[in-house]
Amino acid sequence: MSFQRTCYCGELRAENIDEEAVVCGWVHRRRDHGGVIFIDLRDRTGLVQIVFNPEIVRPEQFSEAEKLRNEYVVQVKGTVRGRLPGMQNPNLATGDVELYATKLQVLNEAKTPPFVIDSHSGVDESLRLKYRYLDLRRFEMQETLALRHRVSKLIRDFLDARGFWEIETPMLTKSTPEGARDFLVPSRVQPGQFYALPQSPQLFKQLLMMGGIDRYFQIVRCFRDEDLRADRQPEFTQLDIEMAFVDRDDIMTLIEELIAFIFQETVGEQVELPLRRLAYADAMARFGSDKPDTRFGLEIQDVSDVVKDTGFRVFSETIKAGGHVRGINVAGAGSRFVRREIDELVELASTYGSKGLLWLIVTDEGGKGGITKFFDSDELSRLTAAMEAKSGDLLIFVADRAQVCADVLGRLRLYLGEKLGLIDHERWDLLWVVDWPLFEYNETEGRWEAAHHPFTAPLPEDIELLGKDPERVRAQAYDLVLNGTEVGGGSIRIHRREVQEQMFAALGLTSAEAESKFGFFLDAFDYGAPPHGGIAWGFDRLIMLLARTDSLRDVIAFPKTASAQDLMTGAPSLAMEEQLSELHIRLTPEAQKRVKPLPVSSHDG
Repeated sequence: MSFQRTCYCGELRAENIDEEAVVCGWVHRRRDHGGVIFIDLRDRTGLVQIVFNPEIVRPEQFSEAEKLRNEYVVQVKGTVRGRLPGMQNPNLATGDVELYATKLQVLNEAKTPPFVIDSHSGVDESLRLKYRYLDLRRFEMQETLALRHRVSKLIRDFLDARGFWEIETPMLTKSTPEGARDFLVPSRVQPGQFYALPQSPQLFKQLLMMGGIDRYFQIVRCFRDEDLRADRQPEFTQLDIEMAFVDRDDIMTLIEELIAFIFQETVGEQVELPLRRLAYADAMARFGSDKPDTRFGLEIQDVSDVVKDTGFRVFSETIKAGGHVRGINVAGAGSRFVRREIDELVELASTYGSKGLLWLIVTDEGGKGGITKFFDSDELSRLTAAMEAKSGDLLIFVADRAQVCADVLGRLRLYLGEKLGLIDHERWDLLWVVDWPLFEYNETEGRWEAAHHPFTAPLPEDIELLGKDPERVRAQAYDLVLNGTEVGGGSIRIHRREVQEQMFAALGLTSAEAESKFGFFLDAFDYGAPPHGGIAWGFDRLIMLLARTDSLRDVIAFPKTASAQDLMTGAPSLAMEEQLSELHIRLTPEAQKRVKPLPVSSHDG
């Protein structure tokens, strides 16, 4: 370049009038007004209007300006001038000024892009991901990545000031059963053996505590080969924190201070501390979710005691079999909803796993529709009183096992909250879910699994129940929830070998299996492990919520699709036979049949 940039496009202001400036960027828009050419030049700081006046710029330079098109990369030298009265643009930070060009250099021409850079509205996401380098030029994407950078720096500054060290842990490690499926990496020098990419640094951060590090953190990439959705990616970023010689309250207090600091510095929101704490059992009973959105009501109510002796056998027989009857009072919906909308709720309940959604509309006379006919007036009066219902309310019920009631009504609650406009999307709702069960039962496989992970410590008074009654064991675990999304989860860890071995046994691991998978970890307990605990945040999820977007793909520079594909690079892709041979890998005939190259876009750019 023959002349150097002196400032960014979005930095020019009225105080720069009469100064000479050099800016660089992309042509965002070009207009020709009666022989004077105007372009909006864009870089990551914003836009500035450039004026090419044939009375000021040399003829050959003006001729170059006439050829400019969107996304050309240019460098412009000129004089900053104030815009004429009435010509200012209040929507631009630079709207009071414009740069009168004296020199232009075209650094690179550009093809017509496959979509307008202004906005992704109406642009198919697959096209945006294929041309991600163009999508990244949008201001929304750049603002989100700037927010991501800002939050990571705030975290590092906050933790550094409190004595934490940032320490890297291995990317190539041992495959261990921690919940999701591992990504495996074959070893060329150890034929037939495999590394695993880490689902989290869980074991390593605990080993760091055993190594006397005392306070550790890391903003780290993690990998899980699992089914994807809007808030999941096969590779994601996690804020990982571990502390020694602490209890649950120590960790939760630190995290509350950190989240309050982030909110204050990024969105200017004052977070009231301490955060609310909601017991897991209460969260499931009232909201049907272990990550409850408490920005609105529609709480679930248990009416089992009220209806256990009624003549409606669906209710009474369910309760006799050990189930529950739970419901939601959808206030006012009885007079607002048409029958079609109620039928839609019934269909949704079925897709959520319910055998049926039962309902009635409360009236001044008692009730109408749905299951009203199965109750006498006294029974109906007791039921509506228990639901705190009034005329015009719609009552919906599920009769089933507690977990099914929670799953179905919890999801219907969220659906109705959106449908009825009850959720205040401008509100930030932070809380802790505590007192988790240590185990959850996998009905498909007929065994107990760790509700969080197998290194979570039980409450001291429940240790004796590990081998006797897993269902009653409570965990020293805690989850941080923001607007109905889990953004962090942690626990106090097991720090004694005999307890860890009891935990593995409760999960169905034999001593030999535990030694094979976790021998190095168990050995470390024998050399003095301190009490310790920590938490991991879904960093991408936190940014997604702060940026008020609905997808992790909007906050990651180069994300994967819902089918774990990178449409821009074409990954995953076929490996050459020579590569597979070096790794001692041979595809089965079935795998060879299923291998298909990624579809190639027909867009010619």
